[in-house]
Amino acid sequence: MIEGARDLYGEVTVETLNKALESPHLRYDKKGEEHYDTISAFIKSMRASQPDAAMYYLARMVEAGEDPLFIARRMVVFASEDVGLAQPTALVVANAVFRACETIGYPECAINLAHGVSYLAQAKKDRSAHDALRAAQADVHEFGNLPIPKKIRNPVTKLMKELEYGKDYEKYDDESYLPDKLKKKKYLK
Repeated sequence: MIEGARDLYGEVTVETLNKALESPHLRYDKKGEEHYDTISAFIKSMRASQPDAAMYYLARMVEAGEDPLFIARRMVVFASEDVGLAQPTALVVANAVFRACETIGYPECAINLAHGVSYLAQAKKDRSAHDALRAAQADVHEFGNLPIPKKIRNPVTKLMKELEYGKDYEKYDDESYLPDKLKKKKYLK
């Protein structure tokens, strides 16, 4: 029962429920809806480059006793998924925050989390690496293991050399190394 939702007679009414929901007490169920809504709001605030909102949701999680490693893991994912190639140092920062949380824990690691959130929320965003991976995964699911072009196969035996594995391979080649069926595919845009 939400604290304060019953009136003096123990009855839950719309009025007492509204008062309870507006109370300043922190309601945070680490396995329930509030947990997922808060982490979602946290990520979406960083994605929208709103550091103040992200900091608020971070503070809610910290004050509710959320596992700092859970928060830091989400930041590591965010650094690659949302910031990505626009600012590759974001992944370095997020990993450093994760390591700091792992090493020192609360209450001090809350400052490390705040540092990371400020950085990630203000970073430029680029999802192209994430989107490229998902598009390539879709092709793997659709086409399976397409044959690797002979030109880029390792000729580790005499027979492989005779079958022209590695023939005409050049380190800096403009020709696509994708399987024939996907030669014109562009994942990273």
